[in-house]
Amino acid sequence: MRLRGIRRSKNVEVRRGNPRRRAGGKAGGLGVVGVLAVLAIGYFTGMDVTPLLQGGQPPQAQQGGSVSETDKRATQFSAQVLATTEDVWGKVFPQQLDRTYVPPKLVIFSGITQSPCGGASGATGPFYCPADSKAYLDTQFFSMLSQRMGAGGDFAAAYVIAHEVAHHVQNQLGILPKVNAARQRSGEREANLLTVKLELMADCLSGIWAANVQGLMEKGDLQEALNAARKIGDDHLQRQAGRVPQPHTFTHGTSEQRARWFARGFETGAVGQCDTFAARQL
Repeated sequence: MRLRGIRRSKNVEVRRGNPRRRAGGKAGGLGVVGVLAVLAIGYFTGMDVTPLLQGGQPPQAQQGGSVSETDKRATQFSAQVLATTEDVWGKVFPQQLDRTYVPPKLVIFSGITQSPCGGASGATGPFYCPADSKAYLDTQFFSMLSQRMGAGGDFAAAYVIAHEVAHHVQNQLGILPKVNAARQRSGEREANLLTVKLELMADCLSGIWAANVQGLMEKGDLQEALNAARKIGDDHLQRQAGRVPQPHTFTHGTSEQRARWFARGFETGAVGQCDTFAARQL
């Protein structure tokens, strides 16, 4: 991804945590426990509002710590990618939705930090917290993305940032609160299906972002994003965990679904084409 000369977003909050201290709570569960909590949610696209719905209060963030060159590069990269999302949605909102886009803040941390939606660490991975309209990203995520998940490439990392921003888009459009309210009234299977639809919509919205930054894309970037989408499918992650895929437990969609909905957003560029809740087939 060509980011030379691209501005850095000012909506970035940098926190340096103490990796030796454990974070309280969780920040990417959505009903997945044990190994799947780390695999399916940790390092990718999670969103957990349970502590908020239960009346949890935002704890204090951890500060301090040294800054490595890797952290600096990750911070710059994230700030530039965030700027591209601001430009894209700042254009798409008035053109397609007749609304004004208000961008989220991105909290970049190392080690641990806290949010109103719970504690965050390298194990919880990137997530969006609707309580404070902030996305959270551990700087160690990028190396884990490539080395452990098999989803290397800068555009794969950019896609995940765009996905968390997509959750903010859903929140601003009023989709998140409606879905979360419906999840609270539902049984586990139905709640999981609602979450799958929410995540696939975010993948589609991420595709719209990608369609609008094609001028910054390099050869192979689209394949990086599609590969990342496949690597984080629930069926693939459950197999990687040594389990037979259990569709009723899925919370993010299959590898095929995630890649297909991202491609749909990329090919159409239309928000109206991302309505997974109205789709006859996911």
